[in-house]
Amino acid sequence: MSSEFLILTGLSGAGRSTVANALEDLGWYVIDNLPPKMLVPLAHFIEDPAHEIDRLAVVIDVRGGELFSDLEAQLDELDGLEVRVNVVYLEASDESLVRRFEKVRRPHPLQVGGTLLDSIRAERQRLSGLRSRAQTIIDTTTMNVHQLTNRVFELFGEAQADTVTVTITSFGFKYGLPLDADMVADMRFLPNPFWDESLRSKTGEDRAVSDFVLSQPGAKEFLDEYERALTTVLAGYLRENKRHAMFAFGCTGGKHRSVASAIEMARRLAQHPRLSVKVTHRDLGKE
Repeated sequence: MSSEFLILTGLSGAGRSTVANALEDLGWYVIDNLPPKMLVPLAHFIEDPAHEIDRLAVVIDVRGGELFSDLEAQLDELDGLEVRVNVVYLEASDESLVRRFEKVRRPHPLQVGGTLLDSIRAERQRLSGLRSRAQTIIDTTTMNVHQLTNRVFELFGEAQADTVTVTITSFGFKYGLPLDADMVADMRFLPNPFWDESLRSKTGEDRAVSDFVLSQPGAKEFLDEYERALTTVLAGYLRENKRHAMFAFGCTGGKHRSVASAIEMARRLAQHPRLSVKVTHRDLGKE
């Protein structure tokens, strides 16, 4: 089996150190702040059967100064090799990054004469092309250290060459979109159980709510078609060596329709071969 080669990058303050530490705990060999021009020689190194490194993670970011500008060209060269490369990009909102830098009282790597917010926005612009090339994007805006560590364990703890790890999550639109979702389904076309007093206090995890949601006109037809669409997408992910996927189901508050739909889709996808499926509920309990 070929080695796994992970390139960890993204915005300063978005959690790269936390992710790097979690990867080390999972047995990955982690190299921090590597000059991008070393990527291709390193790829050849880990593909040599004489070396026993099968999972390597490299942290590369704007701390490298002018050297960092070589990264995209090196990624182009890696595309021509047979090594399996996964670019993981970490990001967060401007507001959360400002709070994090103010808390640790450290300067931003690009902060010279402007404000902290100017530096964050300049870095975001500079990395926009790199973000578009990432196979995995993790938005850490609402995550604490423990939640981010758990996310890394989910994504990279049990990598299997012939399996896609699928996370199905529910959410409430009133709390914002999950920015790291690969696809989002809007379940607000179904009647809201909130208006039924017997169901209002229950959640989509309860049988009564689930039966109500899934029995509505159009619910089964939508899920049938969406299941077919997702399995087609996941087959493509396997062909393209994308081993992790997140599909989100949303409703107004993330309590009824989205929860029931996410659980049902997770049940369906778990019956397909080469898929490892789990379900989470981002906003359940917030109301």
